[in-house]
Amino acid sequence: MKLIKKIATIMLSVMMVLGMASVVNADGTESGTSTVNTGKITINKAIAGQTYRIYKILELESYDTTTENYAYKATSAWESFIESTEAAAYFKTDSNGGVTWNAVSGETEEQKATRAAEFAKKALEYAEKNNISNAGFSDRQNVTTVTFDNLSLGYYLVDSSVGALCGLTTTNPTATIQEKNDVPSVDKKVQEDSTNAWGDSNTADIGQTVNFQTTITAQPGAQNYVLHDKMDLGLTFNTNSVQVKLKKNTETTESVVAASNYEVKTNGLESTDPCTFHVEFKKEFCDTLAANDQIIVTYSAILNENAVIAGAGNVNETWLKYGDNSETTHDATTTKTYSIPVFKYTGSNTALADAVFELYRNDKNCTAQNKINLAINGKDGEYDIYRIATATGTTPPVKTSSTGKFKICGLDADTYYLKEIEAPKGYNKLSAPIKVAISEEGNITVNDVALTVTEVKVLNNTGTILPTTGGNGTSLIYFLGAVLALVSGVVLITKQRMKNS
Repeated sequence: MKLIKKIATIMLSVMMVLGMASVVNADGTESGTSTVNTGKITINKAIAGQTYRIYKILELESYDTTTENYAYKATSAWESFIESTEAAAYFKTDSNGGVTWNAVSGETEEQKATRAAEFAKKALEYAEKNNISNAGFSDRQNVTTVTFDNLSLGYYLVDSSVGALCGLTTTNPTATIQEKNDVPSVDKKVQEDSTNAWGDSNTADIGQTVNFQTTITAQPGAQNYVLHDKMDLGLTFNTNSVQVKLKKNTETTESVVAASNYEVKTNGLESTDPCTFHVEFKKEFCDTLAANDQIIVTYSAILNENAVIAGAGNVNETWLKYGDNSETTHDATTTKTYSIPVFKYTGSNTALADAVFELYRNDKNCTAQNKINLAINGKDGEYDIYRIATATGTTPPVKTSSTGKFKICGLDADTYYLKEIEAPKGYNKLSAPIKVAISEEGNITVNDVALTVTEVKVLNNTGTILPTTGGNGTSLIYFLGAVLALVSGVVLITKQRMKNS
């Protein structure tokens, strides 16, 4: 009997312990009749290729889903921040260390969400400044749903590399949040000088200023925005040309962004993907950006003597880095410049040297102000190369060599007049300049003939010696006449003497 009583006592004690565990477990949580020690957070609409981190700010000691009562305390890593004056506008801590949301009288759910987002940004700054470890990390998974599981119960901040805040939530024990951010994008354009229109390509002369425009479409939670720009060797960046404007998605006009909100850098740039320059936007400016706000960045470059002639053209590439070293799709424009190949000949395609030419733009009268100064720029096979001169001063005219061939390079799509100012000795100079048109695609037509040519052929003719008075036949007549006159004179003199005698 005593043994039975002892066994009954032990069983009763075990049942009491189990009964207590079903009410409050080691983590202080309850779910029905079973204890829940861990939870999970699922992020829906996650953006593939982005990084997600979670930070546990508060411990969830206990909660009651029926009454929606929750008991939180700050984690050791976040205690100083939660009790700081900076966080006092969002949370308050009682004498026992219990943490509750600092409600504002009459605050709507939308206003509450706005304040929560403000708190999240401050919390992220604190985490970065104090090297706070994150409680879970998902590194650029190629998925649209990210799940953090086996988490101790608490209040978590979820950080997305797309933006400063993905969500604030509690594991009680499970939670689902939506990715509210989106990826920013860039759109690159170049201006065609003949129409002032912005597009993906343009044509230009060597020495001409080319205008570029990059539009960044921002997204909520923007952070660490750095615009990268890379120019080919044929483009020389005008360092002081950068200007920034902002067009809010709720407005129809643009406003100038003060230079204090960004920094243009041409030195100390990343070596892994060399750029011509960066535009780094300050955090305070990024914090003001909303979904689909447009940051419009304009700048210019000079098409220089290293420009690629025709072919692939001269490329200017742009992309935006943001968040945790993410970057947008690259966008690019192409600036093309062309050449006029010329062959000076006589007879049956015989090259003719020593012909001298000048080139004029849009002027059939070839007046001085429309003359294009040219500089010698080496050879390309049989062609002597001339290009638009980038330096001031007197430049020599184009003079054909023994091949009779030359190219004038670095020309915009336009209409030109090639004037022969000196013909080779013994040859007739052209009576009128040759009209040469270059299309936007680089096709060449001559004297308005609807036929595309690959070379402008210039023919010079020579003549034979023309007949003149004073030839050999006339001289003989003059000689015979003189002889006859002399003989006649002799005869007359002889007859006169005979009479006198």
